Order: sequence, then C-alpha cells, then structure tokens
Amino acid sequence: MRRTGRTALAALATAGLLATGSLTPAFADTAGQGRTGQFDAPFAGFMKSSTTLHDSTPEALGLDPAPIDAAWQAIDGYATPADPKVKPMYASAVGVMGHQGRVVSEHATGYSLLYADATTKLPEDQRIAATQDTIYDMASVSKLFTSIVIMQLVEKGLVDLDATYGSYLPEFANGGKETITIRQMLTHTSGLVSWLPLWSAYPDKASRIQAVMDVPVKNPPGTVYEYSDLNLIALGVLAERLTGESLDTLVAEGITDPLKMVDTGYNPDESLKPRIAATEYQASPARGMVWGSVHDENAWSLGGVAGHAGIFSTAHDMAILAQTMLNGGVYDGQRVLSEASVQAMITDENTEFPGDSHGLGFELNQLWYMSGLAAGSTAGHTGYTGTSLVIDFTSRSFAVLLTNRVHPSRSWGSNNPSRRAIAQGLAEAMAVSPQKGRTEWFSGTDDAAEHTLSVAVPAGGDMSLSFDVFADLESTDVFALEASSDGGTTWSLVPYTVRFGDRTVETDGTFDNQGHRDWGKANAVLPDGTDTVRWRYTTDANTQGRGAFVDGVKLRDGHRVVLNGEADAAAFTADGFTEVTR
Repeated sequence: MRRTGRTALAALATAGLLATGSLTPAFADTAGQGRTGQFDAPFAGFMKSSTTLHDSTPEALGLDPAPIDAAWQAIDGYATPADPKVKPMYASAVGVMGHQGRVVSEHATGYSLLYADATTKLPEDQRIAATQDTIYDMASVSKLFTSIVIMQLVEKGLVDLDATYGSYLPEFANGGKETITIRQMLTHTSGLVSWLPLWSAYPDKASRIQAVMDVPVKNPPGTVYEYSDLNLIALGVLAERLTGESLDTLVAEGITDPLKMVDTGYNPDESLKPRIAATEYQASPARGMVWGSVHDENAWSLGGVAGHAGIFSTAHDMAILAQTMLNGGVYDGQRVLSEASVQAMITDENTEFPGDSHGLGFELNQLWYMSGLAAGSTAGHTGYTGTSLVIDFTSRSFAVLLTNRVHPSRSWGSNNPSRRAIAQGLAEAMAVSPQKGRTEWFSGTDDAAEHTLSVAVPAGGDMSLSFDVFADLESTDVFALEASSDGGTTWSLVPYTVRFGDRTVETDGTFDNQGHRDWGKANAVLPDGTDTVRWRYTTDANTQGRGAFVDGVKLRDGHRVVLNGEADAAAFTADGFTEVTR
C-alpha cells in the first residue's frame, strides 16, 4: 500500500530522507487526479511506473500548439537576431517538450560548431548544424547525476543524510566544517564558498581534492544558502571513497546504463566529436576551442569527471531522465530510485531561505528559468554552458533546452530568456478553463507592461463585487483590484477575500497564488462613491508565471445583481486583457 500525506513524510523522516518538520509536498496525496492538457487541474502523485516516452502532437493531448510554436520562434530568434548589431544568445539550441509521457514537440536551430576562434566564424562548409542527436556539455546539470548517486547510497544504507561529511572522511572535519551534513551539502546550506580556482592554484588532481577538504567555511553551516560547486565535488569524492568505484562508473552503472541513456556520460569518445557541440575558445588556460572536452576548468583539471560538472548528454537522454523522475524513479522497467527518494529530492528543504527552494539535489520553484511551469515541486537545474532541465510534476510535463551559449565566448551573455521561453511556451499551451460560460479574461504575459480590465459601477448604496480569480505570477509583478470615484483619474486598492476549497486568503487588493494552480472565489465590498472598478496587471522587465485570469464577474447592490459579466461582456473595457476560451 502506498502511504500518503503526513504518514508518508513520517516514513521518509524515519528513513533519513526528509528533515524533521519538512513541508508536505504539493503532490504527496496521490488520491487526486488532474486532467491532461489542463494547467488548472494539477495531478497528484507520480505517473504510472510503466510510462515510457512516445511521440505525439500537442493537439492530441489537448495542448494549444500556438504558444509552443511561438517559443520555438523565440529560440530561433535568439540564435539569429534580426538586428546584426545584437550578438546571438547562442550558436545552437536543441529543445524537447514532454507532457503526460509523450514528446509533444522538439526543435533544433543553429550550429553546434560555428566558430574557429573567439571571433571568427568557420567557412560554411566547415560548420556543423545542430540536430536532435547533438551532444551538449551539461555543465552544472551534472550535479543532478551526483545527487542521484548519493541518494542511491542512502537507499543502500551506506550514507545517512544527517550524518556529518567528516564522519565518513575525517580529513574534511576542519576549518569549521566539522558539523556539515550530507543534507546541507545537497541543499547548498553547508556554508562553503561557491568556488575555488582549483585548476590554476593547485598542481594536480590530488592537491585539488585536498584543497576542497581543507577549505574553511565561509558561513556557519545551516545559516545561509550559497550555491557551491564544492558541495558536489566533495559528494562525488565521498561516493568514490565509500564504494571504491569512480564517479563515472557509478553514474553509468546506476543511472545511464539501466535507463539506456546511450549518449550520456563523461569524457565522450573522440569518435563522437562531430556530434558534440563546441563550447568556448579559451586562451587561459590555453585550450583553444573547447570541443569534445568538458568546458568547466575545474572539472577539466580533475580529469573530466567531477561531482559538479563533466556530464555530456542529448535532449533525448535528458527527456528520459525527466520521465524517470515523473514516474517516481523508474523507466522501462528499470528502477534507479525509490519513490521515497524522488519525493525527498523534490521536497523543499530550504523553507528558512525564501526564494532559494531546494530539494536533495534539485532546485525547486525557480521562475527565473522555470517561468510558467514553476511550482512548489517543480524541479530542475541549469548549466553554465546554457543548458536547463525543468520537470513539472503537477502537470506531468518537462522542458529540456540545451544550448552552447559559451560558443565562442562566455562574455556574450546569458541565455535565461531562452530558458524561460521554452518553459513558458509549454505552460501556456496548457489550458486554464473558464469557470462560468465559454470565455474568461486573461491578463496576458507581456514583460514590462501594464494591462487593465475595467467596468463601470452603477450608482448604489451597498455595492459589492464577486468574481472567480486565477493568479500565477512572479512575486515582483502586481495583480491588483482597484476602484475609482472620479472616472478613472485616480485609483485605490480594494481589499478582497479569496476562498478556495481548503483555505481563505485575505488580500490588501493585490493577489498572487503562484504555484497552487487553483481558482478562487473572490468577494469585495466597494468603497462608497465608486464609479469604476478595474483589475490591473503590471509586470517588470522579465520573468512571468502563467498570468492572471478573471471570470464570473458580478456587481451587486445589496442582494440585487446589477451587472452579470457573463451576460454583458460589452460592459468591460480591456486594455491588454483579452477574452479567451482557455
């Protein structure tokens, strides 16, 4: 029998997989079932363990293909900007979108090899176009593989998450590191510095590993969140010392071989070079064009196999890993993690550090690259070379984007807009269904914009407003209900109450329900003299959730309905809001 809710958490805590007091994950109750193609009907629990990926179309799963197509157009535009003065975001990109165990869309653009050096493009006949088979340097996405290896050792009883690292390798227990636990290293709360110049400051692999063992803490363990490569380098070393096997062997035998991720591993064979995306032209160290060898200098100096970087993979293989997690740790009959381990990896351990949600290895709910797919249990990771993986458990979806944005130079900038584009495209392909009638009002998801939806309020003595509301926003964006008594010259916030099935939210007039993906029923008392009421959605320069929706609007004078929005859509004045059917 599968345990659910608090009972399951207690069992996990007993097994050492969850910290005492961890919040219940949104997906822990496996009784609830969502609907395919729906953003506002989230699923609970994992998918059937027998689910394997097959090709399909967005339409076959109830998805709108238009946002997906728009996402790929954006991905193309970032590779080849219309303005010749704008540098490309990357030389190439390959992406895959999955939903409900189906690959619903995939795309490739640009060249996996385009430059001869830091500025010179290769002749056209020497360039290599990116395809779905292109192999990319995954950079820090490699940390997920190391984390899975550690969780496998936890399952075998070789590692206790709450034991100190120094209890396994005493040489580490110095410089304030004596109390650092395995859990803290997986959640980047160990207090270690983010990085050390291992490749340049130390002469060989042994001295570089020793430098990690000797580094003093920057902050007392458990007091701050600071993302650190050293956490995963050290955990890779721990796995090797405890098992007597190299990390690449542990990853192959425990993850990539059983999952048939045939193009995933460290130090790819020279014969694969034509399929590998080139990365940076490096003058220091003097490596020239890095192509077929790990980009990260520290991982390179450690022989290409390290806990924080070194994995190469394809979009197809990363899709398999995503589906494995959605299935609860199993794919095509091969189990690499228990359901308890997967649940622990996507349960927020960092509730004391708002904005830095993190499970045991996976980042959680990070809108800066997960965009509209972000939620409490949405898990993923990015890589410095331009890679990203987003796994949305509540819609049973994933988005993989692999780019070589450091080709030919890391100084050309970030590819975060492209990461958001693919996630947002998949999120907006899923429907948010009208609650009353066939249509609803949608705020849109434009950056740096202000959209409003207004309606005139008849004169009355006891005016109130009710409406259905869905709001999934970036915290720095504003969705507000406002009233005016001078025909729209000035506005003031109108506090209102939002009721859900299991909770009530009192607002100050602004509302954000990010990550919950459920509709609420809102009620407000309008100030005396109100002649106009509006909903306002104001966004900053980047990053969006799924947006805001308003439906079922009714104005009442006492108990008498004086406006029914479902019967009189013409009563609304929309500036940026649109009337949509999904």
